[in-house]
Amino acid sequence: MSEGFWLVLAIILYFGVMVAIGFYSWLQTQKYDDYVLGDRGLNPVVAALSAGASDMSGWLLMGLPGALFVSGLSELWIVFGLFIGTWANWKFVAPRLRAYTEVSNNSITLPSFFENRTHDQSRILRVTSAVIIIFFFTFYVSSGMVSGGRYFESTFDGDYLTGVLIIGSVTVLYTFIGGFLAVSYTDVVQGTLMFLALLIVPMLALFALNDPSDILTWPTEQPYGPWENGNPDYFNLVAGVSAATIIGNLAWGLGYFGQPHIVTRFMALRSPAQAKTARRTGTIWVFICYVGAVLTAMVSTAYFGQKSASVTDQEGFETVFLDLARIMFHPLIAGIVLTAVLAAIMSTMSSQLLVTSSALIEDLYRIVNKNPSQTSLLVLSRTMVVVIALIGMLMALNPSDTILGLVGFAWAGFGSAFGPVVIASLYWRRLTSQGALAGMIVGAITSFVWGSFFGDIIYEMVPGVILATLAMVLVSLATRPKEGVEEEFDEAIAATDYALDHPEVSFPDALEAVKGNRTGSAAV
Repeated sequence: MSEGFWLVLAIILYFGVMVAIGFYSWLQTQKYDDYVLGDRGLNPVVAALSAGASDMSGWLLMGLPGALFVSGLSELWIVFGLFIGTWANWKFVAPRLRAYTEVSNNSITLPSFFENRTHDQSRILRVTSAVIIIFFFTFYVSSGMVSGGRYFESTFDGDYLTGVLIIGSVTVLYTFIGGFLAVSYTDVVQGTLMFLALLIVPMLALFALNDPSDILTWPTEQPYGPWENGNPDYFNLVAGVSAATIIGNLAWGLGYFGQPHIVTRFMALRSPAQAKTARRTGTIWVFICYVGAVLTAMVSTAYFGQKSASVTDQEGFETVFLDLARIMFHPLIAGIVLTAVLAAIMSTMSSQLLVTSSALIEDLYRIVNKNPSQTSLLVLSRTMVVVIALIGMLMALNPSDTILGLVGFAWAGFGSAFGPVVIASLYWRRLTSQGALAGMIVGAITSFVWGSFFGDIIYEMVPGVILATLAMVLVSLATRPKEGVEEEFDEAIAATDYALDHPEVSFPDALEAVKGNRTGSAAV
C-alpha cells in the first residue's frame, strides 16, 4: 500500500478519537457553565497538560524548531522566558485566580472576573476585555489554520487550502459538541502525543547520523538550510543578538499572565491547593518538550546535510520536524507521530475558539439579554465557535507572516493588555475599575502600534507591559475602589491561604471557614 494510504489512515484514526472525546464530553455537558468552564471540576494533571497543550500550538513543533534551525541557539532566549513564565504563572497566579473568581460572583470568564473584581457597574471594563479577546484571538486562530495548511503541504504534498479546511473543521466539530471538557480531555491526549513525539523523533534521527556527535560541529562548519558554509555562531547565545532582542525574547514569559486560554484552566481547578500538583506536572512536561524541540533543530542541521533529503519549507524551514518523521518511520508510524503536530495545532485552536465564543456570549450577549435560557446560551456559544473559525480560515488563506510571527503578535497583545491587570487584581487591593480599564487599553494599543511600526527595535511586549502598568497604577491611585472591593479582596486571599494550608478541604468549605472565623472574631 502507498505511503499516502497509511498516513491518511493514521490521521483518520486520530480524528476519530478526537470526535469521540467530543461526544463523550457532550454527555457530561448539561448546562452553560459546564460548556464554558467544566463546572470547576478539572483534575490537576488534566489542567496541567491542557494548559501546556493549548499554550504551545504548532509553534512548538514547527515554529520553534524552524527558528532554531535557521538562526541557531540565539533563539533560546524565548524558551528561557517562556519556561520561567510557565512556572511563575502556576505558582503565583493559579491558586489565587482559582479562588478569587469563585469569590467574585463565580466569574467564569476573564472579562467577567475583571468586572466583578472591581465592582464595575458600567460594563465598559467587561466589554473592552471581550473586544480585545476577540481581536487578538482572530490572529491566534489564524496562526493555527496556517500551521494546519503547512502541515498538509509537508505531510501529503497536498494543497494548503485543503489542510486549512480539514483541520479547522475537525477542531470546530469536537469543540462545538463538547465545549470545555472536550477541549481539556483532547488536550491530555494531544499533550501526551506531543511529549512522546518530541522525545522519539530527534533521538532516532540522532542515531541515524553518520556520527551522533556531528550535531556539535555540522551547523558551524558544513552547509545546511540557508547557510552555504555553515553558521559559525550557531551555538553562541549572544552572537548577532542585541541586548534589546534578548530582553524582548525573555519578555515572552510575561505574556503568560494575560493569556485567557491558559488562565482559564486555573479557574477550572477543583481547588486552589491543586495548583501545586498541576505546577509540577506542567513545568516538567514543558521542559522536556523544549529539550525535544531544541534537539530536533540541532539534529536536523546535520541530518538534512548528510542525507539525500531536503526540508519542504525552504523559506522559514518550519517543517523540519514533519520531514524527519516522514523519512524515518513506516508511513503508519509516521502518521501517528505526525499527529503530534495536529495535536499541537488543534489543542490551541480549540481553546482559543472556546474562549472567544465565551467572550462573545458571556461578556457581550448577556449584557443585552440578562436572563437567557440555558439552551439559548449553549446554542449561541456553539454558533460563535463556528463563526470565529470561519474568520480564522479566511485570514489564513493568504498568510502574511510566519507561524511564530502570528503567535508573537497575539501573545504580546494579551500579555500587555491583561497581564498587568491579572497580577494587580490578585496582589493589589487598591486596584480600581478605572485603573484596570486604563491599563488594558494602553497595553493593547501599545502592543498593536509598537508591533506594527517599531517591532524591530524591541518586542512589543516590553513597552506594552511597562506602559500598561504605569497607566493602571497612576489611574488607580487617582481614583478610589468601589465600596466592598477591598473587603472582598481580603476575603479571597484569606480563603486562598486557608485552602492551601488545608488541601483536604474543598474551596467552598474553606471560604465558609474564613467567613466563620471573621464572624466569630467580630462577635468577640
